[in-house]
Amino acid sequence: MNFIDVNGVRLHYRFDGAEELPVVVLSNSLGTDITMWDPQIEELTKYFRVLRYDTRGHGVSDVPAGPYSIDQLGQDVVGLLDSLEIERAHFAGVSMGGMTGMWLGLNAPERLGKLALCNTAAFIGPREIWDTRINAVQNGGMEPIAEGVTARWFTESYVQQGTEEVEQVRKVFIETSAAGYAAACAAVRDMDERDTVKNITVPTLVISSKDDLATPPRDGQYLTDQIEGARYVELEGSHLSNIESAKEFTKALVDFLRGIA
Repeated sequence: MNFIDVNGVRLHYRFDGAEELPVVVLSNSLGTDITMWDPQIEELTKYFRVLRYDTRGHGVSDVPAGPYSIDQLGQDVVGLLDSLEIERAHFAGVSMGGMTGMWLGLNAPERLGKLALCNTAAFIGPREIWDTRINAVQNGGMEPIAEGVTARWFTESYVQQGTEEVEQVRKVFIETSAAGYAAACAAVRDMDERDTVKNITVPTLVISSKDDLATPPRDGQYLTDQIEGARYVELEGSHLSNIESAKEFTKALVDFLRGIA
């Protein structure tokens, strides 16, 4: 495992792919870790050097005291790039990772090549939902809410298939630090860039899913309408589309980053 100190936090990161290839950074969603991107690695590494990292409070990265902010999560990425001497990289994030991507697009566009905002939104409300969830994990841990969260991440038909991917995601979720998860929930709760995403000028791809309850297609369509020149792709499946609709997601992402579609 590779670790690096960034902004006072020890982050876990991993490279895949040849060193001479352009870098793409992949940012995980709330309650997951770098393994959520496993379905994309084989194809991405044909063309890119892939940099994955566990967001603070997740995976085996440090769990500093919260609450966290999107500003902190974005600064972590800038610090990671600085520490690894990467001047510029593509960036793709799902959900919370996509919100981090929006911050980068607004605050550090010079560090980005292309930006993929996947199953995410400029605002995910209402705040009360997040307050309830934060209280739940602070008082009872991760396991009591795992089934409900999984049900929002995947369609019922996909869950009923009993795939290894669903079990892996559930396992990672349960093992995620409750303190880290709660702190990151606050970052998602408090972000509202609905009035500012129009200022993103980085070439952007927006991916949504038809049955995503957490960030429905209307959220992705709003981003697309606001960001000049943004491209929109709508997939089957629910919130973690890079897993449930892995083949289609990967093709859309790779084609966009390569500029062939």
